[in-house]
Amino acid sequence: MKHIIHLIVNEEAREVAVEPWWTLLDVLRDQLELTGAKKGCDRGDCGACTVLLDGKPIVSCTMLAVQASGRHITTIEGLMRDGHPHPIQQAFVAVGAVQCGFCTPGMILSAKALLDVSPHPTEDQVREAIAGNLCRCTGYAKIVEAVMAVAGGAQ
Repeated sequence: MKHIIHLIVNEEAREVAVEPWWTLLDVLRDQLELTGAKKGCDRGDCGACTVLLDGKPIVSCTMLAVQASGRHITTIEGLMRDGHPHPIQQAFVAVGAVQCGFCTPGMILSAKALLDVSPHPTEDQVREAIAGNLCRCTGYAKIVEAVMAVAGGAQ
């Protein structure tokens, strides 16, 4: 039997009928058509499905959608403002921190969460913040460079 849940996704109130076993990732992708969060490992190990839940990065593949009812969710789609990418998104492109792009949304959201609480992080803090996000293409150097480039001005 489906349950009605209320979510605030990218600052928009949404009401969704969900089965009790559906994950937040499945609801975002399949019900709300927000496909930026990727289904990677489906076990919470790779970070490809990272979204912000009340401003904190979480892996959405391990959270049941019903657990997110009433909460604020930010996906990569929610970072765009007035048709312009967020400064973190711009920095990732500018320094070449995107290759295949599969991990990029989760990396960007993890970086945003860090910068929201620590606008001037150290490189070690950046590396720790993105540690839950696996990338097989970039070797992380460009990702760290992008976050460091925007640190202090990307709120």
